[in-house]
Formats: sequence, C-alpha cells, structure tokens
Amino acid sequence: MNELANVDQSYTTEVVRKAIHLSSLSIPIVYYFVSRETALSILIPLALAFGLSDIARLLHPPTGRLYERYIGFLLRRHERNDRGRHLNGATYVLLSATLCVFLFPKVIVITAFAIMIVSDTSAALIGRKFGKHPFMGKSFEGTAAFFVSALAVVAVAPKVSYLPTEYLIGVGAALLGALVEAFPAIIDDNLSIPVSIGAAMWLMYSVFLPAISLNSPG
Repeated sequence: MNELANVDQSYTTEVVRKAIHLSSLSIPIVYYFVSRETALSILIPLALAFGLSDIARLLHPPTGRLYERYIGFLLRRHERNDRGRHLNGATYVLLSATLCVFLFPKVIVITAFAIMIVSDTSAALIGRKFGKHPFMGKSFEGTAAFFVSALAVVAVAPKVSYLPTEYLIGVGAALLGALVEAFPAIIDDNLSIPVSIGAAMWLMYSVFLPAISLNSPG
C-alpha cells in the first residue's frame, strides 16, 4: 500500500511539475508578437537571474536549504544537491530559449520551443502512466505521445508561406524531437530538444525551400 501511495504521489508531483512547465508556452507566444531584440532583452536577464540563483543553490548550503524547503518537491532526483551538481529544469528552459532566439529565425524558434514544452509534457505524463514497452531510454508509449502531440503543434504553429513542404519539414522535426527525447539523457531535454529541432528545421528549410525567407511568420 505504501509503495502504491508513493507511486501516486510521484505521479502527482510530475503533473504539478509539468503544469508549471506548460506555463513556459508564454515564451513562444510572446515572442510571436515582439522583436528578437525585445525577446532577448527579457530572456537574458531572466536566464542570468535563474542561473545565478541555481548556482547559489548548488554552491551555497543555506541557499540550497531554502530551495529544498520551498520547492524541493519539484526538483528531480538528479537536480538535488546530494545527487550531484545539476541545474534545474527552469534554468535550462530559460537558457534554451535565449540560445534558440539568438541562433534561429523566429518561425523556427516558435515551433521548436512549443514542441519541447507541449510534447515533452505529453511524453512524461503518458509515459509514466501508461508506458509498458521500453524504447531507447524511455517508453514507446511516451515517445508516441511526444510525436503525436508534436504533429498537433506543427499543424497550428505559424509558417512562412504555409506551403505543404513546410508542414513536411515540421513532421521531420517532430520525429527528430521524439527520438532526442527518448534517447538516454546526456544533455537536459529542455536544451537538447529545441536546439536539435531548430537546427534540423533550419537545415531542411535551406535544402528544400532555399528561396523562402525565414525572417517572419506569415
């Protein structure tokens, strides 16, 4: 009975964690309406603030105890002080957003980052609840949930000219993102997923739609 209660509590914590994660959708939504320079002027200070506080958590025991007291239940096992020196997910989200906005055209950032937020959440919740069949480092059910939800994101995300090829590029990006998420973690998913999707989309646009301008969504 205690083991079952612990499983239920763990899943409830994951639901809370992913609900907070979904709030990061505000990043691609806001970015759609503002310039790259404005987005960076917001993201860089936030990334620095979260990053420095996270480093303080790891290196300054009193700060670490404050984190543990108030939000420790949201930290994953590998993010806790006694499990190694790893930045938390929120810090990686902001670092990733900053890097993606700096590197990639807006239309790509919006798609890549929205896939990371929506599909990573879907994979985690479906995989933990219904995952039965191992696939790479995760479960087939979780990976399938990632891919299907990523296709939904691709369907509604802004495009440059709404050409059929743009949707096919999105499908390729969704598949790559699902594989990156399923692969045993070397780099945090919040960073590896959007960066890999962004780089792949940029390459595919260059190869299949070289004449199209990626400066702004249509």
